[in-house]
Amino acid sequence: MPKETSSPVVRPYIPASAQIPELSIRALLMGVILGMVFGASSLYLVLKVGLTVSASIPVAVIAITLFRLFNKMGGKDSTILENSITQTAGSAGESLAFGLGVTMPAILILGFDLEISRVMLVGGLGGLLGILMMIPMRRTMIVEQHNELKYPEGTACAAVLMAAATPTSREAAGETAQPGAQDDAGKRAAIIFGGFGIGLLYKIFNVAFKGWKDTPEVAFGAPLKGGSLGAEVSPELLGVGYIIGPRIASVMAAGGVMSYLLLIPMIKFFGDALSVPVSPGTKLISQMAPHDIRSAYILYIGAGAVAAGGLVSLVRAMPTIWRSLSAGLAGMGKGAAATISAPLRTDQDIPMKWVVIGCLAIIAIITVATPLHMNLLGALLILVFGFLFATVSSRLTGEIGSSSNPISGMTVATLLFTCLIFLIMGWTGGQYYVTALSVGAIVCIASSNAGTTSQDLKTGYLVGSTPKYQQYAILAGALSSALILGPILLKLNDAGTVYVPAAQVAPNLSTDVSKLTESGQLQGPQAEQDKGTYKVWQKMDTVGGPAGKYFVDNAGKVVYLVDPGINGAYNKRPDGSEVKKYDAPKAVLMSYIIKGILDRQLPWSLVLFGVMIALVLEMAGIPSLAFAVGVYLPLSSSAPLFVGGMIRWWVDRRNNKLEHNKHLNEEEKQAAGDRSSGVLLASGYIAGGALAGIVIAFTAGILTNFDKAIGEWSTKNNPFFEGGNADALSLIPYALIILTLYWVAREKKPA
Repeated sequence: MPKETSSPVVRPYIPASAQIPELSIRALLMGVILGMVFGASSLYLVLKVGLTVSASIPVAVIAITLFRLFNKMGGKDSTILENSITQTAGSAGESLAFGLGVTMPAILILGFDLEISRVMLVGGLGGLLGILMMIPMRRTMIVEQHNELKYPEGTACAAVLMAAATPTSREAAGETAQPGAQDDAGKRAAIIFGGFGIGLLYKIFNVAFKGWKDTPEVAFGAPLKGGSLGAEVSPELLGVGYIIGPRIASVMAAGGVMSYLLLIPMIKFFGDALSVPVSPGTKLISQMAPHDIRSAYILYIGAGAVAAGGLVSLVRAMPTIWRSLSAGLAGMGKGAAATISAPLRTDQDIPMKWVVIGCLAIIAIITVATPLHMNLLGALLILVFGFLFATVSSRLTGEIGSSSNPISGMTVATLLFTCLIFLIMGWTGGQYYVTALSVGAIVCIASSNAGTTSQDLKTGYLVGSTPKYQQYAILAGALSSALILGPILLKLNDAGTVYVPAAQVAPNLSTDVSKLTESGQLQGPQAEQDKGTYKVWQKMDTVGGPAGKYFVDNAGKVVYLVDPGINGAYNKRPDGSEVKKYDAPKAVLMSYIIKGILDRQLPWSLVLFGVMIALVLEMAGIPSLAFAVGVYLPLSSSAPLFVGGMIRWWVDRRNNKLEHNKHLNEEEKQAAGDRSSGVLLASGYIAGGALAGIVIAFTAGILTNFDKAIGEWSTKNNPFFEGGNADALSLIPYALIILTLYWVAREKKPA
């Protein structure tokens, strides 16, 4: 056995010799449930703005609080190792949601259905594969390179767990109980639950009861004709902006300003005099509203910028990628070898033979799973890219944290190489759309989960957890979240789907019904008015009407265009009621890559304009990926991120001037800010607002009459919702949650 004298000597909080409860049923069950909750809220976020925030610290704080309440009711309090298991299992939902939200909605844009079996297979298999591929590298990245790879979120989570350790845990650690530690943990939990309650109630009164306008907006005339400025006054986006901070939030909002106050007015200025439509638009620019211009032109520019930004971030990380891959290969099996030679509890991983068997079994299932439309070459690409990017993701997470990890760039690279290989093979039919997307989706989820697993194992290494128990916990959390996130994704899409009458978009369009084998029914609120069954036609061209999914009657006449809730173009039902759509910006990018390479049907001029925007920004030293996402997103989605980021800047600037913070360096100030009360309240805003949005979407079909009645009443009688002053009045309740966030985030001056 080689000596490991170069490894840093780290004394975990709970010594390896200590034997206290760890992988208990209650800890695992709570982690699984919290993982589902935060996974659902993360999925909602990634569909709206293309990003998520780490759930580890909120899950840890909530677990500590719930176990403490159970203790006060006569039950046994949890140990720090049980809390570590809970946060490990709970963190899987967020990373899984990111991978699913970034990739799977692309299937709708490519003209296929979001089949539940396909979504669950991609989520479950990708999540398990990423975790298993990270296990052989644990000893190299977490133990031997402890001083080099900081894993900021994992280290911060360990600090939270140790600060709130129970007397039993402190006794096992050889510490005496610290006065006030229990009270401090209770206060932190109260902040999260308070934020959750505020976000939930705000969203319900805002959206379900239509208490005030949810997107105040102002449109401009000449010289900015076509320009507009708006913001979605939602607690979840405010919370995201606070957590990601002023730098990224400002850059994203700047991308939206470019789209809405420069590109759209410029297209209007030069295009209003044209007498013919400009491809890919189908109407005269003079007849286009701002959202029409965005759909026809800006989305392609934004997609090009996002693709270029993702690839640039990947290229910039190439030296680290090479080091990661070399270190990962060199460290393969060290954890297993250490487990054999050393009986220490803190050195035990899942045995290597089971890791290998598990990976091979997953690849075998991927190969034969019918919904994935997979073949042997696709499975081999998953194995190669999966291992490469799981290794890279694990190391990059240690160096720059989960938030800056370029998972999107890795997915773009995977899809580019996969589609080019398919093109060389002559595989350009619709079936290969699904195959290529399945490859990219599984690699994306595997990479995301590998990074999250690394953060959790870092937390466990610092507090003294047993690695194999953590690995069992996150495997259970990933599999459980995959089972629930698939149905949630489908339901969110169904709730926002609009069945557009054919007379409105494709009059007199028909097809040969004998060639159609699939049938379908209306879903969501419109199903109450039409319970008929129709033949499904996946129309791939634009002759006679837009490409997309259609419902056709038995005579072959088109009855409805099925406009999906995710990335759909129609936000009003035939009865005039409004529908909330999800932009899913990164999923659109994935679909454009696949169609652009396999079918060569992208408007490449617009895409290249976006590429040039990204390159100019990189030359100016500005992170192009965040800006590019802002170009793609509606300004109404990026503006509240900017507001949240500015609140964070204001709070941090004030707190850092306090006497007890002046001695901290910049890294320590950042870490303190990431563990602050403001981040906890913002996390509560995110969870409460996002879950309220999901519940409202799920009940849309049940409460159709209530929604219609409350909408009619608010339109006639509520000045906060409709009327000349509604835009200004709707900012009042929004200002209240902004002030609450600022007030809670302020550190109190020591007496």
